Amino acid sequence: MKTVAFYTLGCKVNQYETQGLAALFRERGYRVVPFQERADVYVVNTCTVTHVGDRKSRQLIRRAVRTNPDALVVVTGCYAQVAADEVAAIPGVNLVIGTAGRDRIVDLVEEASAGRRPVLAVEDVEEVRAFEELPGEVGLGGRTRAFLKVQEGCRDFCTYCIVPHARGPLRSRPPERVLELARKVVDKGYRELVLTGTNLGAYGRDLGEANLAGLVNRLAQIPGLRRLRLSSVEPNEITRELVEVVAANPVCCPHFHLPLQSGSDPVLKRMGRRYSIAEFASLVEMIRAQVPEVAVTTDVLVGFPGETDTEHGESLGFVRRLGFAGLHVFIFSRRSRTPAAGFPGQVSYRVKRERSKEMLALDRELRGRFASRYRGRTVEVLVESAADGQAAGYTRNYLKTVFSGGPELVGRVIKVYVQDTQQGNLRGIINNEAGFPD
Repeated sequence: MKTVAFYTLGCKVNQYETQGLAALFRERGYRVVPFQERADVYVVNTCTVTHVGDRKSRQLIRRAVRTNPDALVVVTGCYAQVAADEVAAIPGVNLVIGTAGRDRIVDLVEEASAGRRPVLAVEDVEEVRAFEELPGEVGLGGRTRAFLKVQEGCRDFCTYCIVPHARGPLRSRPPERVLELARKVVDKGYRELVLTGTNLGAYGRDLGEANLAGLVNRLAQIPGLRRLRLSSVEPNEITRELVEVVAANPVCCPHFHLPLQSGSDPVLKRMGRRYSIAEFASLVEMIRAQVPEVAVTTDVLVGFPGETDTEHGESLGFVRRLGFAGLHVFIFSRRSRTPAAGFPGQVSYRVKRERSKEMLALDRELRGRFASRYRGRTVEVLVESAADGQAAGYTRNYLKTVFSGGPELVGRVIKVYVQDTQQGNLRGIINNEAGFPD
């Protein structure tokens, strides 16, 4: 039996897609093995959001070649899409596929294997109009949480972002197909379903009447689904209807991840973002007013070209004032084909690093403050792992919770009394008086 190994860099969308690619190989008789083992085929699913993603992708390609010089090495994903010739020139690469047409990956692998020379199979993603269906649609996230990709592509073209060039135009999975796959998630025993996409909030724009709010409302009615969570949604895509649907359905998790990127209006304008800080603050206020116990998390990008000390200070102040439940902090990375790569006032790496440290310190402060609200309270936890007598899982508003427990609890939703917090996580004991919901 031939063997294949995968390594995935980047976002949950990439991780999700790797599951589908692995299923295609299994259907053709391949056995999936760990990446560090010797395999007949290596597939590296790349990321290109930052230069670090490019560098890590190249490192993983070279690692595969060293592990088995006779293996066939396949490179796919965003880096392969936007820099196909560069990837193909890396010694040992046999096949380059982008972010479309990957349903043919096994056929292409076998053709490349016969020829043993680099094959470029990168389609023009701007011409792709259909949502890419891959098998293996459920299973990512262990035994408790499954991800389901429902949307692809982005047309926002923020001045710093390469993603629209890597992922192409908007394509949405038809609602009935989403519902069909979601029911399979429940049938397989998963308790939580996470909807994901390149620009999730744009779901349905290419389908006419469909939209994310309507899809969420229908999914929330599926019998047996315990939790429904949204991944990142752009602020300009959040509608009052969507917030009302989340508030009205107990299945919907009270957690919104809204990428802010900067808390300074001049920086947002240079970024090409489609809101002001006042509009963002009003949106967060509306969400908090309607959704009890909601956690609002965000992304912040530091060191954007031209960002002054004053603008960075404004961003820190705005983030602190809004009191997010957590931040993902990124350092600006110049990406070719994006306008910001040529903007004047490029910030030095030293300054970017210092600003990142300041924002990360604020993140720790905010996470601790949000978690501290739950001391002395009982929370509902979906248990995801257990080892060495310690179980761990997440609350509905995505607070990691650790407590004493064994592997028999994995996959169950239980009540935990919170005794303390540590680094933004909750620590407690099972609340037997509250009982087990299931």
